Amino acid sequence: MFHKEGFKIILITFVLVIASFLIIDNVVSLTWLRNILFFTLFVFLVLILQFFRNPKRKGQLNDAQVLSPVDGKVVVIEEVFEKEYFNDKRIQVSVFMSPINVHVTRYPIGGEVVFSKYHPGKYLVAWHPKASEENERTTVVVENASFGKVLHRQIAGALAKRIVNYAKVGDKVVQASDSGFIKFGSRVDLFLPLGTDIKVNLNDKVKGGESIIAQL
Repeated sequence: MFHKEGFKIILITFVLVIASFLIIDNVVSLTWLRNILFFTLFVFLVLILQFFRNPKRKGQLNDAQVLSPVDGKVVVIEEVFEKEYFNDKRIQVSVFMSPINVHVTRYPIGGEVVFSKYHPGKYLVAWHPKASEENERTTVVVENASFGKVLHRQIAGALAKRIVNYAKVGDKVVQASDSGFIKFGSRVDLFLPLGTDIKVNLNDKVKGGESIIAQL
């Protein structure tokens, strides 16, 4: 299954790959060179298809738990001052996505969207210390009765040129359902209440909508 954000790019890629196949087959006479070019086009197509895949996830929905919003590797676990929405100290957990990870962003908790804002910005590498404040990004806060408010922030990386955010203030959302998509490399930050029981460690690999990041 592929994410709807990739339909246009996948279609264009198919057309370009088929056209390139036909051109190469008619223009390139050297068999070894033709085979290399065919293989390169095939690998390119597979990478595009893999990037936009949208696998179903079977995480156990629980209002007292925070699920990972994305696939990737945990690169930050620290206490920070979150100044955009909370204006107080929170526990930040950041997940970095490589280009081969699934790039669907999922709601870490279910509840009501109480804040959603897009920020234009730079395209520093996603692991840069200032990326969370200076890169193109979206900030979404969801609230439920059990966990309270949880903020997740999509951050564009050096390759990501478009962040898609579906969250609108007032939306009632289901945990692990699609919150958005980031095209071509990025990271997502979570900001959790102090005292939250963190269930992951640095460098852990996590799956969006399945891996438990924290619980009350």
